[in-house]
Amino acid sequence: MKIMVETSARHVHLTQEDLDTLFGKGYELTPKKALSQPGQFACEEKVEVVGPRGSLKMSILGPIRPETQVEVAKTDARALGIDAPLRMSADLEGTPGCKIIGPKAEITIDKGVIVAKRHAHFPPDDAVAFGVTDGEAIQIKLGYNGRSLILGDVIARVSKTAGLAVHIDTDEANAAGLTGTVDGDVIVG
Repeated sequence: MKIMVETSARHVHLTQEDLDTLFGKGYELTPKKALSQPGQFACEEKVEVVGPRGSLKMSILGPIRPETQVEVAKTDARALGIDAPLRMSADLEGTPGCKIIGPKAEITIDKGVIVAKRHAHFPPDDAVAFGVTDGEAIQIKLGYNGRSLILGDVIARVSKTAGLAVHIDTDEANAAGLTGTVDGDVIVG
């Protein structure tokens, strides 16, 4: 059985409070493009993320979140000068922070910069069909552009609100020679 594999480029998730500070009180994000996960979207708005060594422009993904979070690839983290740990989204305790600059102001977060651990979203019925359980480490086999590889330690995330998709970062996509969204094979066990 095949599963869609897509590249998740560097991005920022914001709380409403931080969005208000960066863009102005009561600001609402402007959806640009729907994402594979239902209700989530890339925004027209961008911010500048600043670390000790450099800065990068990053897209904001909506909707707003309970905590502000910056997701980067390891290459991005090096460019920023931030030793970002490999984590699942929202696992932010003990992570480094950064400065985020918007059009109206800037903020400094004391935690929240991560390299997102590769993961696969499964609606419950699809999880049963693929034989996976929430939190299980699976493998995804890719074979494109003469650079086939098997991604290990892909964490299955089963949720009623999920859309069936694997998310890898830009470093992983480049290693596999991916040029867009592709199909991969799920390997369980």
